[in-house]
Amino acid sequence: MALPSFGREFVSVRGPDAASYLQAMVSNDVEALGPGEACEALLLTPKARVIAPMTVYRRSADDFLLLTDQGLAEPLRTALLRSRFAAKCEIEVEEHRSSLVVGAESPPGTVPNRDYGVPAYEIIDGEPPAEAMYAEPEELERLRILARTPRWGNEIDDRVLPAEAGLDERAIDFEKGCYPGQEPVARLHYRGHPNRTLRVLEVDGVGLPARDAELTYEGKAIGRLTSAVLPNGRERYLALAYVRREVPTDAELRVGSRVARQLDLASARP
Repeated sequence: MALPSFGREFVSVRGPDAASYLQAMVSNDVEALGPGEACEALLLTPKARVIAPMTVYRRSADDFLLLTDQGLAEPLRTALLRSRFAAKCEIEVEEHRSSLVVGAESPPGTVPNRDYGVPAYEIIDGEPPAEAMYAEPEELERLRILARTPRWGNEIDDRVLPAEAGLDERAIDFEKGCYPGQEPVARLHYRGHPNRTLRVLEVDGVGLPARDAELTYEGKAIGRLTSAVLPNGRERYLALAYVRREVPTDAELRVGSRVARQLDLASARP
């Protein structure tokens, strides 16, 4: 499956201090990347709220390309510039086109994508393989929800901590040095637990459930819906939701008068 135009925005960080500056700013170990390698990372506020999720792609020793979601390139660039001070690197928004290929391992020169629970990759300024079939957005959304992958504007916003969205499992290196937001992230990881977690639900009824619709259990509010899709050939909606940690995974929840059953699935992310 392939999506020829995949919504991405891009920020470049180039110069002799590019690696050390990014290492001090983002949540993952970008200095460990070799040319042509990539990792997921977060830029956080000092209180560990997400400014921007990203994939960091090291194009060469002193040249990094940050792949982020639509609408985030300029906030990401601005936040990085604000803290640059004497670091010798240029930080600019770049224009590129990203194509997504799902169901195949990442060949050299492409950027791996772990969002869908199956092997996938992005091609920057290139075309998908001729044999790749067009991917329906509903099918990609189904795979993303089953993989419990959070999306900016749905599961990720300024109300959410990285651990609540499962981002600590994929975008944070707990062995690296300091970065903005590192202290509250580490404190929650080593001394506590998130009060709520992302769970996959099946929701009955007619009509796409609304984002932020309240979830209840035994008459009490225990969470909110964040994403939903009706997969082809299915009668129930598939959804992601934040649910309080103490709610049993086999509990039957409600969205208004509609029944929401939890699917106790392990994350499918590779």
